[in-house]
Amino acid sequence: MLLGGRKMPGWRGTLLALMTFLAEAPPTLLSTGNLPEECGRRKVVNEPATGMRIIGGRNAQAGAWPWQVSLQIHHRNRGYLHLCGGSLINEAYVLSAGHCTVKVLNPGRWRAVFGLHHLYMKTNYTIIRHIEAILRHHDFNKITQENDLALFKLSRPVKYNDYVQPICIYNSSHLLTNETPCFISGWGMTRENGSASYILQEAQVKLFPLKICNSGSWYMGTISKNSVCAGSESGNVDTCQGDSGGPLMCYFPNEDKYYVIGITSYGYGCGRPRSPGIYVRLAKYTDWLDSTLQNRTTTLGSHHLLIFLTVLWVAFHYSKVISG
Repeated sequence: MLLGGRKMPGWRGTLLALMTFLAEAPPTLLSTGNLPEECGRRKVVNEPATGMRIIGGRNAQAGAWPWQVSLQIHHRNRGYLHLCGGSLINEAYVLSAGHCTVKVLNPGRWRAVFGLHHLYMKTNYTIIRHIEAILRHHDFNKITQENDLALFKLSRPVKYNDYVQPICIYNSSHLLTNETPCFISGWGMTRENGSASYILQEAQVKLFPLKICNSGSWYMGTISKNSVCAGSESGNVDTCQGDSGGPLMCYFPNEDKYYVIGITSYGYGCGRPRSPGIYVRLAKYTDWLDSTLQNRTTTLGSHHLLIFLTVLWVAFHYSKVISG
């Protein structure tokens, strides 16, 4: 039989082609425990983080935070616009805030952009991926912002470069102290009710014990143990609208690595005294991250197996028709 001037392959050829396709499918890292050894390394910016002294915020150097992601939604007649930040945790997943997806949960309207400095100026190392699935925490509460995290599954994995790298995920085996340098970054508003920044901003923040953050003149006992309180007592350093979902990250000099310890979640206004930003405490959610990534991969594996068996069945019966 001829189709388009080319002989149709036999079932053996079809099977071989399918096996080749499955074998060449790019690997996906399954869990936080399987993150690449080189996570959390800055390839472009070499100066140690402990040398930074920031009040308010400043323009980040291009490539300073190679795991920083812009999550964008498509608007009719306006194209894609930045909504939230995110953190690249492996080649196939971006970690962000659950509340970013409240209005638009449909992954078809989202995309992730990597390697950006100016929000809307792409370079030769910028990578764009559409979103295949959004995996929001099943117990996310949009009123209290409890369990405010989500994973964005990319349509296909990214290939790392000097400006696109994954960040390590913090767990309780790493000791956080008052001396641990911690940072925030994003393209959010530079002041409450102000305008967003097109250049990626960075700032150093202080971590506050929940006892202080929950005191009467601060958040009055409303902050749960699943959260991290960070910023400055005066309010001079803070995240704001547009920074949601981005990383709260800390530098561990003994490893020369950055770890994401929190996800930008909410706060009382922006930059107000005794009202620092509230971040998801990732150390409380490593089990959820691992199980979600593993379950998703298992589902994808089963899906590929079903496709394989279906094509095998079709190829077998097609060969019988041809031979008959």
